[in-house]
Amino acid sequence: MDFKAYKMDGLGNDFVIIDQRNSQFELSQSQIKNICDRKKIGCDQLILIKKSEKVDAFLIFKNSDGSSSGACGNGTRCVASLLSKENSKSEMIFETVSGILKSKILNGNNIQTNIGIPKTNWREIPLLEEIDTKNIEIKVDNSNLSGTAINVGNPHIIFFTEDLDKIKIKDIGPKIENNPLFPERVNVTFAKKISENYFKVLHWERGAGLTKACGTAACATAVAGEINKISNYPTEIEFKLGKIKINRDPNGNILMEGNVSNVEKIRLDL
Repeated sequence: MDFKAYKMDGLGNDFVIIDQRNSQFELSQSQIKNICDRKKIGCDQLILIKKSEKVDAFLIFKNSDGSSSGACGNGTRCVASLLSKENSKSEMIFETVSGILKSKILNGNNIQTNIGIPKTNWREIPLLEEIDTKNIEIKVDNSNLSGTAINVGNPHIIFFTEDLDKIKIKDIGPKIENNPLFPERVNVTFAKKISENYFKVLHWERGAGLTKACGTAACATAVAGEINKISNYPTEIEFKLGKIKINRDPNGNILMEGNVSNVEKIRLDL
């Protein structure tokens, strides 16, 4: 098979990227899980680059458990950086199953991606039943949590907390992710407001588990802060290895901006 493979990350949120534009082939779920396995190459998500007749490429995102993801902010920024070097383009446009994503190369490895207009209707999250997406009550073990649900290409729920150190994300993350209220499962973020328009977060990724960063989670956190009237734009979201800046354009689109790593070419034996 004629293909190239790369390893990149955005703030530690890492990806294996397979360029399939010259060779169309399908990967089985077991092959995807094998590539993502930390005992081997390892990554949070696998990204497949396919040909597009309309824009620069069609991107497919696969979680480390083999399931599909509608969009990935950090992954899109990585691919934009990678492909922009082919023809020195400063703007890249990609198709995804969630819609069109546009990225700009601002300077060096600093990449901005337009995630689009966030969705807050219960059907668009989606939720199993009609409830107020701003205040979703979820019981986990002996705790009652109240969160805000948003779809920014993927379903997210954001919980604001005063103490991140008390959050046992590895214990409660998967329980919330698989709550029956979310028929497509959900990404889980706990956010603490540090100062004006600045949050620190912990994130549990749907289909991938604990990750060092997540671009769409950063977007969802900023939107949830706006909805709950505790922050505005631009908003800085801090993960373990750095920050992502979130802004909103006059049309209501969410813009995420941050650095990506250099490109590492790798060999895959499928």
